[in-house]
Amino acid sequence: MMIETVNRQILTIANTKKAYFDMAINLARSFIWWHPDSNIKFKIVTDLSENLPSDLENLIQLQHVRPGELGIGFSAKLHLDRLADDGQTLFIDSDCLIFGNLDFIFERFKNHKVSVIGSYITEGEWFGSIKEVCDLFNVPHLPKFNGGIYYLEKGKAAADVFLTARTLEKRYDEIGFIRLRNNPNDEMLMALAMQLHGHTPIPDDGMMMSDPQACPGGYAIDVIRGNRWLLNPAPPSLKHQDWYPFLKVSPVIFHFLGYYTQHHPYKRETYRLKMRAKNRLNHFTEGYAVIKFTVPEYFKSKLKDRLRPLYHFLFGVRKIKPSNRI
Repeated sequence: MMIETVNRQILTIANTKKAYFDMAINLARSFIWWHPDSNIKFKIVTDLSENLPSDLENLIQLQHVRPGELGIGFSAKLHLDRLADDGQTLFIDSDCLIFGNLDFIFERFKNHKVSVIGSYITEGEWFGSIKEVCDLFNVPHLPKFNGGIYYLEKGKAAADVFLTARTLEKRYDEIGFIRLRNNPNDEMLMALAMQLHGHTPIPDDGMMMSDPQACPGGYAIDVIRGNRWLLNPAPPSLKHQDWYPFLKVSPVIFHFLGYYTQHHPYKRETYRLKMRAKNRLNHFTEGYAVIKFTVPEYFKSKLKDRLRPLYHFLFGVRKIKPSNRI
Protein backbone atom coordinates (compact mmCIF):
# COMPACT_ATOMS: atom_id res chain seq x y z
CA MET A 1 0.00 0.00 0.00
CA MET A 2 1.43 3.36 -1.03
CA ILE A 3 1.38 6.18 1.51
CA GLU A 4 0.42 9.52 0.01
CA THR A 5 2.98 12.25 0.61
CA VAL A 6 1.95 15.88 0.28
CA ASN A 7 4.35 18.77 -0.14
CA ARG A 8 3.88 21.29 2.64
CA GLN A 9 5.35 24.76 2.78
CA ILE A 10 5.38 27.83 5.01
CA LEU A 11 5.63 31.06 3.03
CA THR A 12 6.26 34.59 4.26
CA ILE A 13 6.94 37.88 2.49
CA ALA A 14 9.48 40.52 3.52
CA ASN A 15 9.36 43.42 1.08
CA THR A 16 10.50 47.08 1.00
CA LYS A 17 11.96 47.44 4.51
CA LYS A 18 14.68 45.56 6.38
CA ALA A 19 12.40 45.52 9.43
CA TYR A 20 10.19 43.03 7.59
CA PHE A 21 13.16 40.86 6.65
CA ASP A 22 14.42 40.80 10.24
CA MET A 23 10.97 39.71 11.41
CA ALA A 24 10.87 37.01 8.73
CA ILE A 25 14.18 35.67 10.04
CA ASN A 26 12.73 35.55 13.56
CA LEU A 27 9.68 33.70 12.25
CA ALA A 28 11.92 31.23 10.43
CA ARG A 29 13.97 30.56 13.55
CA SER A 30 10.83 29.85 15.56
CA PHE A 31 9.68 27.46 12.81
CA ILE A 32 13.01 25.61 12.73
CA TRP A 33 13.05 25.32 16.52
CA TRP A 34 9.67 23.56 16.52
CA HIS A 35 10.22 21.55 13.32
CA PRO A 36 13.77 20.13 13.54
CA ASP A 37 13.01 16.99 11.52
CA SER A 38 9.97 18.13 9.55
CA ASN A 39 9.39 17.76 5.82
CA ILE A 40 7.62 21.13 5.80
CA LYS A 41 9.60 23.65 3.77
CA PHE A 42 10.01 27.29 4.73
CA LYS A 43 10.44 30.10 2.20
CA ILE A 44 11.01 33.84 2.53
CA VAL A 45 10.17 35.99 -0.49
CA THR A 46 11.81 39.42 -0.55
CA ASP A 47 12.57 42.29 -2.90
CA LEU A 48 15.51 43.32 -0.72
CA SER A 49 19.15 42.46 -1.42
CA GLU A 50 19.43 40.56 1.86
CA ASN A 51 20.93 37.14 2.48
CA LEU A 52 20.13 34.48 5.03
CA PRO A 53 22.12 34.34 8.27
CA SER A 54 24.46 31.37 8.53
CA ASP A 55 22.21 29.43 10.92
CA LEU A 56 19.41 29.33 8.31
CA GLU A 57 21.39 29.03 5.07
CA ASN A 58 20.87 25.30 4.62
CA LEU A 59 17.49 25.06 6.34
CA ILE A 60 15.15 27.41 4.49
CA GLN A 61 14.68 28.92 1.03
CA LEU A 62 15.12 32.56 0.02
CA GLN A 63 13.44 33.81 -3.15
CA HIS A 64 14.29 37.26 -4.49
CA VAL A 65 11.81 39.23 -6.57
CA ARG A 66 12.18 42.59 -8.28
CA PRO A 67 11.18 45.68 -6.28
CA GLY A 68 7.54 46.42 -7.04
CA GLU A 69 6.98 43.07 -8.76
CA LEU A 70 4.36 42.10 -6.18
CA GLY A 71 2.81 45.54 -5.90
CA ILE A 72 2.90 47.90 -2.93
CA GLY A 73 1.98 47.30 0.71
CA PHE A 74 -0.50 44.54 1.36
CA SER A 75 -0.90 43.84 -2.36
CA ALA A 76 1.95 41.33 -2.23
CA LYS A 77 -0.40 38.85 -0.54
CA LEU A 78 -2.58 38.87 -3.65
CA HIS A 79 0.22 37.04 -5.50
CA LEU A 80 0.52 34.01 -3.21
CA ASP A 81 -0.65 31.71 -6.00
CA ARG A 82 2.43 32.72 -8.00
CA LEU A 83 4.80 32.26 -5.06
CA ALA A 84 3.50 28.95 -3.71
CA ASP A 85 5.01 25.61 -4.68
CA ASP A 86 2.96 22.50 -5.47
CA GLY A 87 1.01 21.05 -2.57
CA GLN A 88 -0.21 22.76 0.59
CA THR A 89 1.03 26.27 1.38
CA LEU A 90 0.44 28.16 4.60
CA PHE A 91 1.25 31.85 4.35
CA ILE A 92 2.17 33.45 7.69
CA ASP A 93 2.83 37.16 8.18
CA SER A 94 6.44 37.93 9.01
CA ASP A 95 5.47 39.59 12.31
CA CYS A 96 4.46 36.25 13.84
CA LEU A 97 6.24 33.65 15.94
CA ILE A 98 5.53 29.91 16.07
CA PHE A 99 5.10 28.12 19.40
CA GLY A 100 4.61 24.50 18.36
CA ASN A 101 4.17 22.01 15.56
CA LEU A 102 2.01 23.18 12.65
CA ASP A 103 0.98 19.82 11.19
CA PHE A 104 -2.50 20.01 12.74
CA ILE A 105 -3.18 23.31 10.92
CA PHE A 106 -2.31 21.75 7.57
CA GLU A 107 -4.66 18.87 8.40
CA ARG A 108 -7.53 21.22 9.22
CA PHE A 109 -7.07 23.16 6.00
CA LYS A 110 -6.56 20.06 3.84
CA ASN A 111 -8.72 19.94 0.67
CA HIS A 112 -9.62 23.64 0.92
CA LYS A 113 -8.21 25.12 -2.26
CA VAL A 114 -8.09 28.58 -0.66
CA SER A 115 -9.04 29.32 2.93
CA VAL A 116 -8.55 31.44 6.03
CA ILE A 117 -9.37 31.18 9.74
CA GLY A 118 -12.60 33.02 10.47
CA SER A 119 -16.36 33.26 10.17
CA TYR A 120 -18.92 35.25 8.18
CA ILE A 121 -20.13 38.82 8.44
CA THR A 122 -23.31 40.16 6.84
CA GLU A 123 -23.42 43.78 8.01
CA GLY A 124 -21.56 46.43 9.95
CA GLU A 125 -18.30 48.19 9.20
CA TRP A 126 -15.15 46.30 8.22
CA PHE A 127 -13.07 48.59 6.03
CA GLY A 128 -16.32 49.67 4.43
CA SER A 129 -20.01 48.83 4.66
CA ILE A 130 -20.34 45.05 4.44
CA LYS A 131 -24.02 45.18 3.50
CA GLU A 132 -23.39 47.60 0.64
CA VAL A 133 -20.60 45.42 -0.74
CA CYS A 134 -22.73 42.28 -0.42
CA ASP A 135 -25.61 43.99 -2.20
CA LEU A 136 -23.30 45.28 -4.94
CA PHE A 137 -21.99 41.79 -5.71
CA ASN A 138 -25.19 39.91 -4.83
CA VAL A 139 -23.58 37.71 -2.16
CA PRO A 140 -25.14 36.85 1.23
CA HIS A 141 -22.06 37.50 3.35
CA LEU A 142 -18.27 37.80 3.37
CA PRO A 143 -15.64 35.78 5.25
CA LYS A 144 -14.15 37.87 8.09
CA PHE A 145 -10.64 36.97 9.17
CA ASN A 146 -7.16 38.13 10.11
CA GLY A 147 -4.91 38.16 7.03
CA GLY A 148 -1.93 37.00 9.08
CA ILE A 149 -2.67 33.54 7.69
CA TYR A 150 -3.74 32.36 4.23
CA TYR A 151 -3.93 28.77 3.04
CA LEU A 152 -3.86 27.57 -0.54
CA GLU A 153 -3.36 24.42 -2.56
CA LYS A 154 -1.66 25.32 -5.81
CA GLY A 155 -3.83 24.82 -8.87
CA LYS A 156 -6.46 26.45 -11.06
CA ALA A 157 -8.99 26.96 -8.25
CA ALA A 158 -6.51 28.95 -6.16
CA ALA A 159 -5.21 30.84 -9.19
CA ASP A 160 -8.75 31.92 -10.08
CA VAL A 161 -9.36 33.33 -6.59
CA PHE A 162 -6.14 35.33 -6.51
CA LEU A 163 -6.64 36.58 -10.06
CA THR A 164 -10.08 37.83 -9.06
CA ALA A 165 -8.60 39.54 -5.98
CA ARG A 166 -5.99 41.30 -8.13
CA THR A 167 -8.69 42.37 -10.57
CA LEU A 168 -10.90 43.70 -7.76
CA GLU A 169 -7.95 45.68 -6.40
CA LYS A 170 -8.19 47.99 -9.42
CA ARG A 171 -11.73 48.89 -8.27
CA TYR A 172 -10.93 49.08 -4.55
CA ASP A 173 -12.13 52.64 -3.98
CA GLU A 174 -15.00 52.32 -6.44
CA ILE A 175 -16.35 49.29 -4.57
CA GLY A 176 -16.39 51.32 -1.37
CA PHE A 177 -13.59 49.65 0.55
CA ILE A 178 -11.62 51.82 2.99
CA ARG A 179 -7.85 51.84 2.68
CA LEU A 180 -5.45 50.70 5.39
CA ARG A 181 -2.35 52.90 5.76
CA ASN A 182 -3.23 54.46 2.41
CA ASN A 183 -3.12 51.07 0.67
CA PRO A 184 -5.76 48.54 -0.39
CA ASN A 185 -6.38 45.98 2.35
CA ASP A 186 -5.75 42.42 1.16
CA GLU A 187 -8.34 41.04 3.59
CA MET A 188 -11.27 42.77 1.90
CA LEU A 189 -10.18 41.75 -1.59
CA MET A 190 -9.54 38.14 -0.62
CA ALA A 191 -12.80 37.95 1.34
CA LEU A 192 -14.80 39.07 -1.67
CA ALA A 193 -12.83 36.91 -4.11
CA MET A 194 -13.25 33.82 -1.92
CA GLN A 195 -16.99 34.42 -1.62
CA LEU A 196 -17.41 34.94 -5.35
CA HIS A 197 -15.68 31.61 -6.02
CA GLY A 198 -17.44 29.72 -3.22
CA HIS A 199 -14.47 29.12 -0.92
CA THR A 200 -15.08 28.96 2.82
CA PRO A 201 -13.13 29.80 5.99
CA ILE A 202 -12.40 27.21 8.67
CA PRO A 203 -13.76 27.98 12.16
CA ASP A 204 -11.50 29.71 14.66
CA ASP A 205 -10.94 27.63 17.80
CA GLY A 206 -8.33 29.88 19.40
CA MET A 207 -5.63 27.24 18.92
CA MET A 208 -4.26 28.30 15.55
CA MET A 209 -3.57 32.06 15.61
CA SER A 210 -4.42 35.03 17.80
CA ASP A 211 -3.11 38.50 18.63
CA PRO A 212 -3.11 41.18 21.36
CA GLN A 213 -5.79 43.20 19.57
CA ALA A 214 -8.26 40.35 19.97
CA CYS A 215 -6.92 39.75 23.49
CA PRO A 216 -6.09 43.15 25.03
CA GLY A 217 -5.96 41.85 28.59
CA GLY A 218 -2.29 40.93 28.46
CA TYR A 219 -0.17 38.01 27.33
CA ALA A 220 2.86 35.94 28.27
CA ILE A 221 5.20 34.05 25.93
CA ASP A 222 8.15 31.66 26.06
CA VAL A 223 8.96 30.55 22.52
CA ILE A 224 11.64 28.05 23.55
CA ARG A 225 9.35 26.12 25.89
CA GLY A 226 6.23 26.76 23.83
CA ASN A 227 4.39 28.48 26.67
CA ARG A 228 1.97 31.22 25.67
CA TRP A 229 -1.38 32.70 26.55
CA LEU A 230 -3.43 35.76 25.63
CA LEU A 231 -6.33 37.15 27.64
CA ASN A 232 -9.56 38.74 26.45
CA PRO A 233 -10.98 40.09 29.74
CA ALA A 234 -14.50 38.94 30.55
CA PRO A 235 -17.35 41.45 30.68
CA PRO A 236 -17.93 43.97 32.16
CA SER A 237 -14.26 44.85 31.58
CA LEU A 238 -13.93 47.83 29.23
CA LYS A 239 -11.16 45.91 27.47
CA HIS A 240 -13.43 43.01 26.56
CA GLN A 241 -13.66 42.40 22.81
CA ASP A 242 -17.20 41.12 22.33
CA TRP A 243 -16.53 40.19 18.69
CA TYR A 244 -13.87 37.68 19.79
CA PRO A 245 -15.45 34.42 21.04
CA PHE A 246 -12.72 33.40 23.51
CA LEU A 247 -11.52 34.70 26.88
CA LYS A 248 -8.13 32.98 27.06
CA VAL A 249 -6.26 31.30 24.22
CA SER A 250 -2.94 29.55 23.61
CA PRO A 251 -2.45 29.73 19.83
CA VAL A 252 0.42 27.99 18.09
CA ILE A 253 0.94 31.14 15.98
CA PHE A 254 1.20 34.47 17.80
CA HIS A 255 0.57 37.48 15.54
CA PHE A 256 2.33 40.60 16.87
CA LEU A 257 0.59 42.97 14.42
CA GLY A 258 3.74 44.97 13.75
CA TYR A 259 3.22 47.26 16.76
CA TYR A 260 3.89 44.59 19.37
CA THR A 261 7.22 43.64 17.80
CA GLN A 262 8.49 46.83 19.46
CA HIS A 263 7.59 45.52 22.91
CA HIS A 264 10.02 43.71 25.16
CA PRO A 265 8.45 40.20 25.06
CA TYR A 266 8.99 39.96 21.29
CA LYS A 267 12.50 41.42 21.51
CA ARG A 268 13.43 39.08 24.35
CA GLU A 269 12.09 35.96 22.66
CA THR A 270 13.67 36.70 19.29
CA TYR A 271 17.01 37.28 21.04
CA ARG A 272 16.64 33.89 22.73
CA LEU A 273 15.85 32.26 19.38
CA LYS A 274 18.99 33.81 17.91
CA MET A 275 21.11 32.57 20.80
CA ARG A 276 19.58 29.10 20.55
CA ALA A 277 20.33 28.98 16.82
CA LYS A 278 23.97 29.71 17.66
CA ASN A 279 23.99 27.12 20.50
CA ARG A 280 24.61 29.94 22.94
CA LEU A 281 21.40 29.90 24.95
CA ASN A 282 22.54 29.32 28.53
CA HIS A 283 22.09 30.77 32.01
CA PHE A 284 24.23 33.79 31.11
CA THR A 285 22.38 34.70 27.91
CA GLU A 286 19.01 33.97 29.54
CA GLY A 287 19.91 36.39 32.32
CA TYR A 288 21.16 38.94 29.80
CA ALA A 289 17.82 38.76 27.96
CA VAL A 290 15.94 39.61 31.15
CA ILE A 291 18.31 42.46 32.06
CA LYS A 292 18.46 43.83 28.52
CA PHE A 293 14.78 43.68 27.57
CA THR A 294 12.45 42.87 30.47
CA VAL A 295 13.81 44.90 33.39
CA PRO A 296 14.15 48.26 31.55
CA GLU A 297 10.65 47.98 30.10
CA TYR A 298 9.21 47.10 33.50
CA PHE A 299 10.63 50.20 35.17
CA LYS A 300 9.91 52.35 32.12
CA SER A 301 6.28 51.28 32.22
CA LYS A 302 5.97 51.96 35.95
CA LEU A 303 7.59 55.38 35.57
CA LYS A 304 5.33 56.28 32.65
CA ASP A 305 2.25 55.36 34.65
CA ARG A 306 3.32 57.66 37.48
CA LEU A 307 4.40 60.60 35.32
CA ARG A 308 1.81 60.44 32.52
CA PRO A 309 -0.77 62.74 34.23
CA LEU A 310 1.92 65.38 34.86
CA TYR A 311 3.26 65.10 31.30
CA HIS A 312 -0.22 65.53 29.81
CA PHE A 313 -0.83 68.54 32.07
CA LEU A 314 2.41 70.25 30.99
CA PHE A 315 2.77 69.22 27.35
CA GLY A 316 -0.53 67.72 26.22
CA VAL A 317 -0.95 64.39 24.43
CA ARG A 318 2.14 63.25 22.54
CA LYS A 319 1.88 62.67 18.80
CA ILE A 320 1.96 59.07 17.59
CA LYS A 321 5.30 58.09 16.08
CA PRO A 322 5.18 56.81 12.49
CA SER A 323 5.54 53.04 12.17
CA ASN A 324 8.78 51.66 10.74
CA ARG A 325 6.57 49.31 8.69
CA ILE A 326 4.98 52.09 6.59
